[in-house]
Amino acid sequence: MLRVGAARAWDLGSRTLGLGSLRSVASIAVHCPKPCLADEPLGIKVLGLSPQQKVTLRALVESEEEVLFDSCAHYQADEQGNIDLARDPSSGGHYTGVEPMGLLWSLSPAALEHPYERLEKRDVMKTPMVLELLAHQGHSPPKQIPGQVIAKVKAERWFAAPGVQRIRLREGAVRGSLFLPPGDGPFPGVIDMFGDEGGLREYRSSLLASRGFASLALPYFNFEDLPPTMKDFRLEYFEEAAKVLLRHPKVKGPGVGVIGTGKGGDLALSMITFLPQVVVAISISGCCSNTAADLHFGENILPGLRYEMDKVQISDTAVFDVFESLGDPMDPSNSESVIPIEKASGHFMFVVGEDDRNWKTSLYAQIAISRLKEHRKQNFQLLSYPGAGHRIDPPCSPFYLAARDRVLGVPILGGGKVQAHCRAQTDSWEKIQEFLRLHLR
Repeated sequence: MLRVGAARAWDLGSRTLGLGSLRSVASIAVHCPKPCLADEPLGIKVLGLSPQQKVTLRALVESEEEVLFDSCAHYQADEQGNIDLARDPSSGGHYTGVEPMGLLWSLSPAALEHPYERLEKRDVMKTPMVLELLAHQGHSPPKQIPGQVIAKVKAERWFAAPGVQRIRLREGAVRGSLFLPPGDGPFPGVIDMFGDEGGLREYRSSLLASRGFASLALPYFNFEDLPPTMKDFRLEYFEEAAKVLLRHPKVKGPGVGVIGTGKGGDLALSMITFLPQVVVAISISGCCSNTAADLHFGENILPGLRYEMDKVQISDTAVFDVFESLGDPMDPSNSESVIPIEKASGHFMFVVGEDDRNWKTSLYAQIAISRLKEHRKQNFQLLSYPGAGHRIDPPCSPFYLAARDRVLGVPILGGGKVQAHCRAQTDSWEKIQEFLRLHLR
C-alpha cells in the first residue's frame, strides 16, 4: 500500500473540515502486489476529503523519450469523504462511469506534446514506468490547468517480475531478446512479434515471462543487422528462431507457440502452416494473407498482399485512414497470397477488434476460419470484441484512436472506443495465456 498525504515539503496546505479546529489532510492510497506488474490492476482510493467534495484525479507518466502523458477524471467524495475508483463513477474528464483503471487506459500526450505519440516501455528490465496520481480541487476539463493539488502519490509499474532473466540473442541470423521466468523450468516457449514498424519490442515478452512463459521477442527488420525495411522475408529466419528457442534447456518441447500483432499476425499464421516446430499461432489484428512483402521458403514464394495507396484517406487533422488500402484477399488475383492454414495441424487463436480501422481484421479472421471449416477443422478459437480497435495490447495499456507510425512518421487511424478496447485487452490477455498453457503442455 502506498499512501502520501498533502502535508509534505511540496504540500499546498491542509483543509479545514467543519467548524472549530478539526482539520484533515487528504491522501491517495494505491494498492497493488509488490512488485506491481504493468498488467496488474491498481486499487486507487482518495481518503480524507470533505463529504461530497468534488475533485479531479489526474495521472501523469513521462516516457523514456521525455514525452509527458496525462489523463483526468471527475469524482465526488461520499459522506465519509472517500473516493474508491472500484466503486465510484467518474462524471467527466477522459471517461465516465465506474472504471477502476480508467486513468491508465486514457493516458494520452499532454497538451504541449505531439498529439499522436504512443506510450511504450523500452527498458523493461532496469526501470519501472512511474505513474504519478494527483487529486485537484474541483472539476477541471482535460488539457486545461487544473485546480489546487490537495494530494499526490507515485506508483511503480514493472514489466518484469523478480527473477526474470533477459538474454540478448545473436545466434546465427537470429536477433532478439529471450526472456526466461525464474526457476529451472522447463517452460512453454513462445515467439513474440509485432507489426510493420519493425524493431525490437520487449514489453509483451517480459510480461509473458513474468507469467511463466519462455518468450522470445523477435524482430524481423529495422533492427541491428536485419534488413532496414520490409522487402522480402525468408521463412528460414523464423524457422531458425523456433529452433533456437527449442534448443534452450529451460524451454519445454516438442513445439512452440507464436504471438503476432498486425504484420506479425500473418507471419504467425505462415509459421504454423509451414514450420513443424510451431504448434500454436495467435494472430492479434492480423490478416489471413501474407501482407506487404513476399515470403520465401526454399523455392516457394507467398506473394505479399499489396497496399493501394490511392485508397488512403487523410482527415482534416492529417490522420491517415488506411482501412480500404490493403488488397482484397478474396480477389482472385490475390489468391496466391492467402496463407493455406488448413495444412497446419496445430491450434489457432484469432483476436480481433470489431472497430479496427487499420485493417479489416474481423473479415480476415472470418475468411481464415471459413477456410479451416471447409477442411473440417475445428482447431481454432475466435476472440472478437465489439468496440475494440487495432492495437490490442496487455491490460492497462493506454488506448489510441490514432498513433504515429514510427516508420512513416504520420498518424494512422486505429479505431475503437476507449472503454470497450481496454476491456478487450484485459479479457484477451487472460485467454491468450490459457490457450498457450492448454496447447503447449
